[in-house]
Amino acid sequence: MRESGILLHPTSLPSQYGIGDLGPSAYAFVNWLAEAGQRYWQILPLGPVDGYGSPYSSVSAFAGNELLISPELLVEEGLLPPSALNDGEISATPLDSPVHYQTVSNAKRRLLQHAFSMSGLQESDGDHSLWEHFARFCTEEAWWLKVYAAYQTLAELFPGIPWPEWHLKASGIPLEILRNGEFDPLGKDLPAALRKTYRFHCFVQFLFCRQWDALHRYAARQGVKIFGDVPIYVSYHSADVWAHPQYFFLDDEYRPVEVAGVPPDYFNATGQLWGNPVYRWDILCRDGYRWWIERFHSVFERVDLARIDHFRGFAAYWAVPAGHPTAEHGKWVLGPGAHFFEVLLKSWKGPWRETAPNKRTLPIVAEDLGYITPDVIALRKMFGFPGMAVLQFAFGPSKVDQFLPDRVAPDTVMYSGTHDNDTSLGWFQHEVRSDPELVARLRQYCRAELESISWDMIELAFQSRSEIAIVPLQDVLGLGSEARMNIPGTPSNNWRWRFSPTSLTKSLAEKLRQVTERSGRVATSQPAAASVPQS
Repeated sequence: MRESGILLHPTSLPSQYGIGDLGPSAYAFVNWLAEAGQRYWQILPLGPVDGYGSPYSSVSAFAGNELLISPELLVEEGLLPPSALNDGEISATPLDSPVHYQTVSNAKRRLLQHAFSMSGLQESDGDHSLWEHFARFCTEEAWWLKVYAAYQTLAELFPGIPWPEWHLKASGIPLEILRNGEFDPLGKDLPAALRKTYRFHCFVQFLFCRQWDALHRYAARQGVKIFGDVPIYVSYHSADVWAHPQYFFLDDEYRPVEVAGVPPDYFNATGQLWGNPVYRWDILCRDGYRWWIERFHSVFERVDLARIDHFRGFAAYWAVPAGHPTAEHGKWVLGPGAHFFEVLLKSWKGPWRETAPNKRTLPIVAEDLGYITPDVIALRKMFGFPGMAVLQFAFGPSKVDQFLPDRVAPDTVMYSGTHDNDTSLGWFQHEVRSDPELVARLRQYCRAELESISWDMIELAFQSRSEIAIVPLQDVLGLGSEARMNIPGTPSNNWRWRFSPTSLTKSLAEKLRQVTERSGRVATSQPAAASVPQS
């Protein structure tokens, strides 16, 4: 079945608290998607972000981003008084103002601590109505929650100090017990100096999971599937590396030996140096890939389909000696290949993706852009994973013919552009319009005029041979470079864009639905939109 959807990270939703969240605007967006005939809401990774707001640099592969917790929903639950929302530092900002991460982070932390104090969950036993749910959550999610909350607790206890140096400051704190999670899920047996902070971080994750699960269930009722994103690597400064150092190439002092990146190419003369520690796949294999399998199961409790970022790393990855200033002097190293996915399939308890009558595969999309060798293609096809195509690459300077809408393979997710690209309007203005050869190439398929290019690209993506077509909301709104989400290689001023609450009109939904119907991407039955939770 041909389907389509919209790419929009929840941080880009309009809201009253400086950043998009999982509250009323998220439910309204789901309703709008259903009205517009869309079957997917694609998001970026949901984990805690770094100081620049990047969802691809997180302290945990399992935890949720506390900035996405909706204050309005906390008021509805009685965990905050309405007056708590009147934070003068941020509550007066426009609903679509760019995200200022440090300001938002400080304000959200104050609200969450207020909610924690009102909840009665700081103590070993609580009489709040949420107590039973909270205790069950901490027990059921203990396999990742304990080490995450312990890591965050220690990071606050030793601010600015890298985790390998914590033992120099520990003063009797049982670091190995914390790292191994050898304590009560509710932290009852932790030292008093740690107990309250540890439980606060458990509480924050409880709130996130509670709000996300409710939104996910609501989307399912409206016929909208959540399309997630899984970065292949994790941050060195993360609970994952701290708790499982044996799974990464680290030296005896827990410093990275090799780090991840990609080699030089046409676009990057020195390659890209990401700096994430690379995996010890031999040790992961010996342990039955337990950490990775747990990660996949965790992801698919939250989403219905997921893009695996840098999928080629499972076939072979580029390893750079730590300390090198560029990625030029790395080497290709074999990844786990098919063996990993065979083991994953044998243990799979999550959802499946139906590819044909009586045929199914894991609900994975392989991000296979960039330098792709035959072994990567063979690995993807062996397990029936769709790949990716980007229209901008077909019509831009790189002229990737296999991404043309009439040539793209059906087992592909077609994008007009991704979060790493400029918007279609910005791309046309800055990369295409001044080059007569590129304009002529594009005009073989569409009008390619400034006033039409955003919808030209949407229609080309939807009319392509791909089974799934995804377009960023910025293209639906016809926005230019000012609405770009990320410029790769630039650490600051990214991930900040938000749209106006008046943008998603009925007429725009109808226009998108008509394009979707003409391309045969609307299901025969679409549930009617339900009411939106009110603050």
